[in-house]
Amino acid sequence: MAFAGRQLAGAGRKAMGQSAADVDRDIQLRTAEHIFEVLAELKGCAVKLGQLMSLYELALPPELSEPYRNALSRLYESAPVMLPRTVHAAMADSMGSEWRSYFREFDDRRASGASIGQVHRAVWRDGRRVAVKIMYPGAREMVRADLEQLRRISILATVFLPGADVTAVLDAICACIEQELDYAAEARCQAAFADAFTDDPDFFVPQVISQHGDVLVSEWVDGIPLTRIIESGSPEERSRVGMLLVRFLVSSPERSGLIYCDPHPGNFRILPDGRLAVLDFGACEPWPVSGFHEMVAAVGDAAFNGGLTELDAAMREHGFVAPGKPFDVDGFAAFSIPICDLARQPNFRLTVEWLRLQTRRAVNPRLTNVFRQLTLPDQYIPHARSLLTALAVLCRLDTEGAIREELVRYSPGLGDVFDRFDRHSGQPADLAIARQRRARAEQAGRRLYAVR
Repeated sequence: MAFAGRQLAGAGRKAMGQSAADVDRDIQLRTAEHIFEVLAELKGCAVKLGQLMSLYELALPPELSEPYRNALSRLYESAPVMLPRTVHAAMADSMGSEWRSYFREFDDRRASGASIGQVHRAVWRDGRRVAVKIMYPGAREMVRADLEQLRRISILATVFLPGADVTAVLDAICACIEQELDYAAEARCQAAFADAFTDDPDFFVPQVISQHGDVLVSEWVDGIPLTRIIESGSPEERSRVGMLLVRFLVSSPERSGLIYCDPHPGNFRILPDGRLAVLDFGACEPWPVSGFHEMVAAVGDAAFNGGLTELDAAMREHGFVAPGKPFDVDGFAAFSIPICDLARQPNFRLTVEWLRLQTRRAVNPRLTNVFRQLTLPDQYIPHARSLLTALAVLCRLDTEGAIREELVRYSPGLGDVFDRFDRHSGQPADLAIARQRRARAEQAGRRLYAVR
């Protein structure tokens, strides 16, 4: 009702001669304040929602970025803290009344928060140091209530993200959060990754020690949080860690049989020997995905070596355009050029400004925005979620490196695509037209960024 009232009042102010831009911006600010107030009331999924939503700050107008960050900070701070008595009761509910017999030592104080629980330090009965992740009592009910609240306010986000499919984004967020309520599934996924990366020179995954109900016990990991590398690491260290993250994400599906869908900075540590430690396996999906390699090869070959006709056909064949629906393949090709540069160039630098420009182009409110014509097949949603989150992390790391080389190493089909691209100097006739429009597309993106 408040949203409808603001829209009606705004129409009246425009009719009275007030600037449409000023009225729309005022509606944006007031609506954002309303959303932030609702977010601050969330309990069950506060931390996880804050992690997932941090990506979308890049799509907001500059004047909303600071209040958005403040709202995210309040989300993190609002996560409940279990007192010792509650911790003991939760441990007994999952591991039995004699739960202390599993441990030599157990620290009642919380070591860190988890998305829907908290982590405690302990020493297992065989002497190993362990991390004990305990789900908040009643977390399932709180999370489901929070998600229902989010669905009710989702329409408000269209005010300042008018070109985005907010419903699809919210559905993905809800699916991710609900997935993390199953600690048994998380334990199985973590065990699969730990086995796949045993004695790996670049990566470390802690072994699962035990899982009972809503308690998950794993090897303890000491290391530098990735968040600290983002904040204060040298350019060389940030790029090195960023390239490790790329390698982990592109290699792990074939090695573990799973897609790691939650590459948030809080889930990584840098060990003293330089390896990247990976934590939190609550959001994983089975691999392989039927038709994925064929889709990558077909769409990649059309984008890099074909023409607009081939690109249109590949996008339709693999379900990115609904049958019979119009598709501005020319506009899509022009938009894709700076994205393809990431894989086209031997070395590429990912920055926050680069991602902000691409994000704002993607959510441009124009009815002609080609992204309004696209759909994402269900089987590719986990990959898209992982890719978007990872891209935000890599840009915050200011990663520079041979991203193309890593992609080719673990995707033979892409290797063939790039070989053909290199042999023909990357100038197919039809897409040359789209490349000529690149300057205009980038200028339009910069104007959008400046206005918003």
